[in-house]
Amino acid sequence: MVCSECPVACKNVKPLQKHMCLTITPPLKDNVDLDFSDVFGPLPQESSDVVFDEPAVVHTRSHSLVGPSSIVDLDSEKAPEGDVAEVSGEVGIEDFEVLKVVGQGAFGKVFQVRKKDTSEIFAMKVMRKDKIMEKNHAEYMKAERDILTKIDHPFIVQLKYSFQTKYRLYLVLDFINGGHLFFQLYHQGLFREDLARVYAAEIVSAVSHLHENGIMHRDLKPENILMDVDGHVMLTDFGLAKEFEENTRSNSMCGTTEYMAPEIVRGKGHDKAADWWSVGILLYEMLTGKPPFMGSKGKIQQKIVKDKIKLPQFLSTEAHALLKGLLQKEPERRLGSGPRGAGEIKEHKWFKGINWKKLEAREVKPSFKPEVSGRQCIANFDKCWTDMSVLDSPANSPRSDPKANPFTNFAYATPPRSILSQAT
Repeated sequence: MVCSECPVACKNVKPLQKHMCLTITPPLKDNVDLDFSDVFGPLPQESSDVVFDEPAVVHTRSHSLVGPSSIVDLDSEKAPEGDVAEVSGEVGIEDFEVLKVVGQGAFGKVFQVRKKDTSEIFAMKVMRKDKIMEKNHAEYMKAERDILTKIDHPFIVQLKYSFQTKYRLYLVLDFINGGHLFFQLYHQGLFREDLARVYAAEIVSAVSHLHENGIMHRDLKPENILMDVDGHVMLTDFGLAKEFEENTRSNSMCGTTEYMAPEIVRGKGHDKAADWWSVGILLYEMLTGKPPFMGSKGKIQQKIVKDKIKLPQFLSTEAHALLKGLLQKEPERRLGSGPRGAGEIKEHKWFKGINWKKLEAREVKPSFKPEVSGRQCIANFDKCWTDMSVLDSPANSPRSDPKANPFTNFAYATPPRSILSQAT
């Protein structure tokens, strides 16, 4: 189902410069809206399977962790009388100073904040309950918080605190300020294979960890991968993630169109193998500068199901083989879906030079390090966000039974040592 071709453009490829990439003009996609806001699409036609959940389809690319909404100054949002929020007794909005807006999405914004007592810098994801309830996404948001409390991995952003007020949910996470992989990829063009190999290995390691803990990410894309000060990738945004049991399938239409696996597009039900398809699309994009399928939403979905993947000849034979394995349209034939799971991918000859133990100990250093001037640096975030005022209009009260708060037990604080670390 995968073939190779040499596009005309590759005849003019210049020699690889420095350690990073080839500089080319970033390709524009027909369905890309460069305001980087997430748009959730209409419900697909229902089909039957073992596990059912609500659809969430992102039809435009996002440079953010959440999406468009109104946010008030955190210092001004005091819990009003009758607030349904639980009290953690530990941390709340009054403990943080807002510095900058660094992202925006479907339900709120992401702020750079400083914890007042320690001066630590964090990212605070703030989501409006009224928007969440309008989209019937309360279970997704609760699942995101629950999943983040269960994972501990060197290439996954860690949740530090969570809490809520009457109008909003708050997730306080590691502040990763090397920028999005999206930001670097589309400013630099494409990555050399040696650099892409390290990024891909770190992503495979993170996704493997999720699967080992019964979690599917379901929205893997460059915008959901950050880069830290040392150039390592950090997987983020678990808003569409789902816990699963082996031998069960989810029936939801979810994810971002360009990265959807064929089985998701067909509505036939999917399992963790869908994540490995998305990893294949990510790798293709890192190596070529664009995803394999472009066009309108409908055309992309048709191509995902029907078209062969065309691999440019300037890629190595090993890269061809890995992409062919990951981009198998039938999930049971896809690399990583067999009994050895991610081991099939880690042992692939394209990853031959990777020492996975050293990689997961963060001892394998990427050849590119983003320019970061300090822990508060925001130079690698788009100015369309960082120039925003942190002040805005207040949110509406969520329309739900006030006696039935779907966000009970939302408060969380990272223990001194994570549960997973104690277990090992």
